[in-house]
Amino acid sequence: MPQPPVRSDRLHPEARALLDRLDAEGAPPLETLAPAQARTLRAARSARLAGPPDPIARVEDLSVPGLGGDIPVRLYADDAPSPRPALVYLHGGGFVLGDLDTHDTLCRAIAKLSGALVLSVAYRLAPEHRFPAAVDDAHAVTLWAFNNADTLGIDPHLLSVGGDSAGGNLATVIALRCRDLGGPPIASQILLYPEADLSSLETPSHRDFAQGYGLTRAALDWFNAHYLASPAHARNPEASPLLAPVLANLPPALILTAEFDPLRDEAEAYAARLRQAGVAVTLTRYPGMIHGFMVMRADLSAAHEAVAEVARFLQPPPL
Repeated sequence: MPQPPVRSDRLHPEARALLDRLDAEGAPPLETLAPAQARTLRAARSARLAGPPDPIARVEDLSVPGLGGDIPVRLYADDAPSPRPALVYLHGGGFVLGDLDTHDTLCRAIAKLSGALVLSVAYRLAPEHRFPAAVDDAHAVTLWAFNNADTLGIDPHLLSVGGDSAGGNLATVIALRCRDLGGPPIASQILLYPEADLSSLETPSHRDFAQGYGLTRAALDWFNAHYLASPAHARNPEASPLLAPVLANLPPALILTAEFDPLRDEAEAYAARLRQAGVAVTLTRYPGMIHGFMVMRADLSAAHEAVAEVARFLQPPPL
């Protein structure tokens, strides 16, 4: 019988209990599954971990034209005056997993607490659609939101991009792309434990939390192998924004990290590079937490604290 993993005493008791329960379920390791099997497993687990969805005034499924065909988008809006801030939200899942439903509860909560209109994007997934398909889809929806601001009832000067994990990677890549292409203007980037560097898994957090804390080194290798058609793509700044040569003139960033997350160090290194480039950064490390904690609202109270922090960041400054 395999020995239980040894975990740090600093791990939050809620996170420890959740990890113990997931271990007891005995699900096969992600890297042993085909993508379709992994998606089915992740969807079922996400539904259990997300908790009950918040009621909200408006939820609408839309489609946005993209380079690879129509992109499914889900709009969330609570009762708030227009024009309002907006957030283009890009879900996590290693560019292979995740969809509108796995992040429905999180997007509802952000929209309800912030008053912003949230557009959740079902970008194309790997390996069926490898890099840069997800980037192109995220960019297309961002452009569409800006160009349709009047119809959507949003303030085009308060359009933000955000996402968790792989979605956080996409969000900051879109901020870079919009800067380099001259628009649209992005008000802020909200990066939730983002994957900032696909070219290396050799940071201390990658080594210390390679197994036993949910997201494993083997799973990250599996994700990257599916997303990147060539290992050389890992050094492309649109895959690894930490490697972008210039980070000046980017929108203010909110970056949330988790103490026991393999991606912690690269996300915090990205925050440091943004600050060095003169970008305003709010960085919060959630102690005792694990990767993906914000979509585990049923079990982790810190998820609610983090959503509230995102909501405050999205709200426009007082007149």
